[in-house]
Amino acid sequence: LGLPLRSIENEYGPGQLECTFAARPAMQSADDYVLFRTATRQVCRRLGYFATFMCRPAFPGLCASGWHLHQSLADAGTGRNLFMPDSGDVPLSPLGMAYLAGLLTHATPAAVFATPTVNGFRRFQPNSLAPDRATWSHDHRGAMLRVLGGAGDPATRFENRIGEPAANPYLFIASQVIAGLDGVAQNAQPWPADDEPYEADRPRLPTSLGDALEALGDSALFREQLGDLYCDYYISLKRAELDRYLQNVADKSCSPEVNGVSDWEQNEYVDFF
Repeated sequence: LGLPLRSIENEYGPGQLECTFAARPAMQSADDYVLFRTATRQVCRRLGYFATFMCRPAFPGLCASGWHLHQSLADAGTGRNLFMPDSGDVPLSPLGMAYLAGLLTHATPAAVFATPTVNGFRRFQPNSLAPDRATWSHDHRGAMLRVLGGAGDPATRFENRIGEPAANPYLFIASQVIAGLDGVAQNAQPWPADDEPYEADRPRLPTSLGDALEALGDSALFREQLGDLYCDYYISLKRAELDRYLQNVADKSCSPEVNGVSDWEQNEYVDFF
């Protein structure tokens, strides 16, 4: 398939795997993810297995899965990593810090592009290696943004841990670019790094699809960059999905939750993704 696979390893839950890929330009990475997700499901089905990219399936003992998006900016002419700092006193270059600040500032409205399903928000729990607030830190897996690398490291980057595997890669990546470049345009500075991200006094991430959609609707930046028509259409589409879920959970005749997940979520997402 020509995918730049780096590793496959077992994760916490039964049958749960983590796959990592080498860095590529943003659009190519999005294309690669669609191909990987589609091919994985098709090949597994042919071999008598079932693969899903649903965040938290309703199977006993399973753990939630995330999509951790690594990102950096490179010089278009030389390929030089523009996030790499000149000295070891700072974790990122000034450009990298401004980009990071943009992601922190717009983390709440951007969340719905990284986690676009009802099910995905079940992952945001304290002390779960998934973020619950807009934090950053150097190589801390509890922070939303985990900075890696430093002076002299051409692979300097940060990892946004907010995403779920069911996310649309084009929208997820676009939301990062929009938020990050706004930070660069504003010459923004991030708040201090958090060594204890689950205890930090930082803006909380949305805890439900409804909260995330409300944040997107209130975002001047995303309305400016994506357009009112697109934002309103996307919000309308996802609100219809949310309404179907709410109608289901209000129906007392529905099956009880399994692994903290409703039967509606299982029916809606497990085979679709």
